[in-house]
Amino acid sequence: MLYEGKAKQLFLTEDSAVVRVKYKDSATAFNNQKRATLEGKGEMNNRISTFFFELLNKKGIANHFIKAISPLEQLVKRVEIIPIEVVVRNIAAGTMAKRLGIAEGTKLKHTIVEFYYKDDALGDPLITEEHISVLELATPEQVAQLREQALRVNEVLSAFLLELNIILVDFKLEFGVDGDGNVLLADEISPDTCRFWDKETGERLDKDRFRRDMGQVVEAYHEIWNRLGGK
Repeated sequence: MLYEGKAKQLFLTEDSAVVRVKYKDSATAFNNQKRATLEGKGEMNNRISTFFFELLNKKGIANHFIKAISPLEQLVKRVEIIPIEVVVRNIAAGTMAKRLGIAEGTKLKHTIVEFYYKDDALGDPLITEEHISVLELATPEQVAQLREQALRVNEVLSAFLLELNIILVDFKLEFGVDGDGNVLLADEISPDTCRFWDKETGERLDKDRFRRDMGQVVEAYHEIWNRLGGK
């Protein structure tokens, strides 16, 4: 094992440029203060992430995904993760709504891209591009790439999901640098990292069901997978 996070394990393979990712059934929230095991969650996240990474690849958005190898596992290109979480917001929800006093569900005048310092000990604080420069987390050119790629992902996924009666409220992305110095979309794209709302009912089909004790968490993930055409 190379690394174990809250929701995934990473393993070395015979190819030094490739790692094996195994999704876990564990669920965490509020910087790991709330924890649970939800059977079937890991498989749903693996399948949904696989679907989205393949979709983005077809749209010309470079990412680390190579292929899924089991219900819980996929092979990805090995990258050095840039310690910045990139959050794209289309509708006010979660911490942004609370922080700025905006009613949750308010459609923003334009899409917002935020950066957060990926550091659990600090609580992943919101940071500016000036902070990124001072902390030397990424070069200005890389930051520009993160913003550009995040907005492109938003464009592709928002349009695609709307056809399935799903609103992409907001989502978190992570990026890494491969052995050739290329910046690639990495981590995962799943109900753990995105807010998905049903267009007609507003029903939450994402991790907020766990955060807010709404129940039927895995069932909501299954609903996303079903709408993507999974079985």
